[in-house]
Amino acid sequence: MLGGQLVQGRRVEAAVRVLDHHQPLGVLGVVLTGQRVPDELGFLGQAETVGEFLGHLLGGVAVGEYQYVSFAHPAIVGHGCRWPVGCWNAMATRKTSPDDLLGPVTLAVGQEDLLLDRAVQAVVAAARAADADTDVRDLASDQLQPGTLAELTSPSLFAERKVLVVRNAQDLSADTVKDVKAYLADPIEDISLVLLHAGGAKGKGLLDAARKAGAREVACPKTTKPAERLTFVRQEFRTLGRSATPEACQALVDAIGSDLRELASAAAQLTSDVDGTIDEAVVGRYYTGRAEASSFNVADRAVEGRAAEALEALRWSLSTGVAPVLITSALAQGVRAIGKLSSARGGRPADLARELGMPPWKIDRVRQQMRGWTPDGVSVALRAVAEADAGVKGGGDDPEYALEKAVVAVARAARMRRDT
Repeated sequence: MLGGQLVQGRRVEAAVRVLDHHQPLGVLGVVLTGQRVPDELGFLGQAETVGEFLGHLLGGVAVGEYQYVSFAHPAIVGHGCRWPVGCWNAMATRKTSPDDLLGPVTLAVGQEDLLLDRAVQAVVAAARAADADTDVRDLASDQLQPGTLAELTSPSLFAERKVLVVRNAQDLSADTVKDVKAYLADPIEDISLVLLHAGGAKGKGLLDAARKAGAREVACPKTTKPAERLTFVRQEFRTLGRSATPEACQALVDAIGSDLRELASAAAQLTSDVDGTIDEAVVGRYYTGRAEASSFNVADRAVEGRAAEALEALRWSLSTGVAPVLITSALAQGVRAIGKLSSARGGRPADLARELGMPPWKIDRVRQQMRGWTPDGVSVALRAVAEADAGVKGGGDDPEYALEKAVVAVARAARMRRDT
């Protein structure tokens, strides 16, 4: 390499001049993509033939944040020299720190929806903190067709930061996977690509390619054991900056069940509503139907079809400072419980509790609430709650109106069977 020559495309371009063939070629420096070769080069070690020393050096030495991955055998270009001289290709991959939310690629692996959503939200928040005008594109696997990634990553007129989220990346077509792999080899600055992958054998080639490229990886495993759910609840309270007794955490898991999103919503609600340490008595009050101002009281009245009472509880909850997002979460939890139980086969509460991940007492309560529900009613209610959730998170001008509209829609859906 000549001093000052730019290294491009993750490869060392052929030099226009080589050392005299009577001298052994030496390693003059390790230069990364986007850097220029220094004007004054110095040896990293005793001069040896390239084939011996370069392989030894790059095979096991980490250079800053970059670690060698592979290098090609020299392409022989004789030039009449006694010693073979060639152009070496080498690639160094940046190992992205787990704390680097703005790294070029984030790989979220697992099937826990809440954790996957949080992985996306963390990257988006970091990007918007760096650039408030960040362009966020959230795509399902079928929306990323061959050529789409090239369009989305093409230079913008306004040069704003971008976050590209690809969900269910394991379902991408073979041609699209080729596009993504090519992008992983040379990602673009100021673009954060977030790949959500279920893990497992399907789409493993893309998973391996992202890891090999040094993607920041976030584990999002499905929780299957009670102990894991208990650990999650404890961590939620710590993250929220609140203290909860071990008995309170256990009581919450027993009351809510296995859905992490519902557990997180309950922990956030308790943190918002209660001052001081959260103990078992507090959890008991909130989850035995005695918290008039709680979001779950609103949801209970709505899924029972009692619109007037639900609206009254909603207004009271909002007046006492309950966050609107907690109310939409409680509504979603209530409707999903109706849907789960209505699609389950009959059986004893204890058997259904194990199958659906709910405590037995909740099975009995949901059975009473679901009497007026139909499958179409569940669909209508879930759509209404989703619209309200978008409204309270910034998609609408009046969060309170969005909540009232959702409560009425859920209550009406609860009466579809009775009204027909």
